[in-house]
Amino acid sequence: MESLAHSYDVVDLFEKKIAHYSGAKYGIAVDSCTSALFLCLIYLNKQPETVIIPKRTYVSVPSSIIHAGYNLEFENLEWSGIYQLKPLPIFDGAVRFRKGMYAGGYHCLSFHVKKHLKIGKGGMILTDDESAAKWFKLARFNGRNSINHDYDTFKMIGWNLYMPNYDAARGLWLFDSMGDFYNDIVGGYRDWE
Repeated sequence: MESLAHSYDVVDLFEKKIAHYSGAKYGIAVDSCTSALFLCLIYLNKQPETVIIPKRTYVSVPSSIIHAGYNLEFENLEWSGIYQLKPLPIFDGAVRFRKGMYAGGYHCLSFHVKKHLKIGKGGMILTDDESAAKWFKLARFNGRNSINHDYDTFKMIGWNLYMPNYDAARGLWLFDSMGDFYNDIVGGYRDWE
């Protein structure tokens, strides 16, 4: 019987490949950019209590902020490719994908079918923060390590937000046929208030 650690190797390879491409030390694959943003918000533990985002964004962003327990404010801000969830070091980079794109903090990616790396569903958190990366890996996988659960010890409650190995395999296949630079995706978002 194949061990969980072995079956999760493809996800680990996908994370390392995207992190290297982006310029980040760590990549943590999850099931969507929405989940990536949510985990970053939970990790920072409502410090500060209010998050400010552009009013032109995807609906799941304000939803994630509210679900994570923060207050929400909108600002009239034009942006392209990436924006900050102010004043937190969280960046929604769902519509940008290019070599060297990581610029610090917690940078969240989308692999939706309408994005650059068209896996179908999926996301990733890019970071240089080793402790955060360890926490994200546990949090996304129900508090579990990537080992056989018969040998695992549980130290936290997490969420079911991991990327399945078959999505990571598709991501690797698609990534290997991509170039190094893509324009930001524009349009498709509406203003929220």
